[in-house]
Amino acid sequence: MTPVINIRPARTSDVPAIKALVAPLADQRILVAKETVAYYESLQEFRIAEHDGKVIGCGALHVMWEDLAEIRTLATSSAWRGRGVGHALAEELLDAAGELGVSRVFCLTFEVDFFARHGFTVMAQQEAVDPGVYSELLRSQDEGVAEFLDLARVKPNTLGNTRMIRML
Repeated sequence: MTPVINIRPARTSDVPAIKALVAPLADQRILVAKETVAYYESLQEFRIAEHDGKVIGCGALHVMWEDLAEIRTLATSSAWRGRGVGHALAEELLDAAGELGVSRVFCLTFEVDFFARHGFTVMAQQEAVDPGVYSELLRSQDEGVAEFLDLARVKPNTLGNTRMIRML
């Protein structure tokens, strides 16, 4: 029997659980740990996966531009990996991107096969935006935007992960 997994918007009370999900993955250099304040500041971007009221996964959708968003901080409890939690979160975040009017979703990941199963492809080195948008995005202080643009300030990619994109 498949366990019931509920996906819902994150609440402030979920921040400790989000940090706990990210911590072991940050220790393994799979995800980047953030300060607690950063999780609160971006809380509206997060979705939570829960089973029987317990947080078992999280993921965020960060809008970068009119047609572009990033899936970030997608994490699942080690006890729940391989049981559809990541899939449910990814699908929820992709649906949310479509509802917002985004037509491209970016991710920076080690889980290339997982995201490929969700329609993502490895980005070409210069798979870009038009020059006017590029100029605007350069003003962003967001590291995800810098990774998308493949800017020198985030080079070398110290984590060694892969830039992927999906058209909606």
